[in-house]
Amino acid sequence: MGQGRTGEGSLGRQALAHADALYRFARRLTGDEADAEDLVQETFTRALGAAERFEPGTDLRAWLFRILRNLSLDARRRERRHPTVAEAPLEALEAREGAPLLGDPELDRLRGVVARDLERALASLPEAWRALVLLRLEGLGDQELAEVMACPVGTVKSRLARARAELRQRLRPYARKAAP
Repeated sequence: MGQGRTGEGSLGRQALAHADALYRFARRLTGDEADAEDLVQETFTRALGAAERFEPGTDLRAWLFRILRNLSLDARRRERRHPTVAEAPLEALEAREGAPLLGDPELDRLRGVVARDLERALASLPEAWRALVLLRLEGLGDQELAEVMACPVGTVKSRLARARAELRQRLRPYARKAAP
């Protein structure tokens, strides 16, 4: 077995540490569990296939998120060229069962309403803004976001600021309800 194979195995083990974060991001992008699993699997396949292009010492997590995001964008482009009738991501999210914290039916109902409104607000953002918000929630810093999005850090900061402002605007009814 050559040295490249050893490196790929090591890279694979290191990449697996990010599987949960990649899945959460993919789940938000696709709105579907099975599609998210497929997207993460394809991400690992691509990453391992390109292991020789990964620069040791660079941010593996950012590299993996970039691969996943690019695969997601490619899939969207294919869907636009060859549209099919499929369940919309929001409908899939609405059909999903929530896990109650305390088993209070009223609290569960309210939690579902808020979650749907938040999902709708997030889904209504332009894809690049939504990706930035989701990746920020995964804990990526400005530099990592810039690597994933293939743009300067200043652009990341600007897009994040606009995305946050848009989310605040879309979720303004909740702010009015919470104000004394």
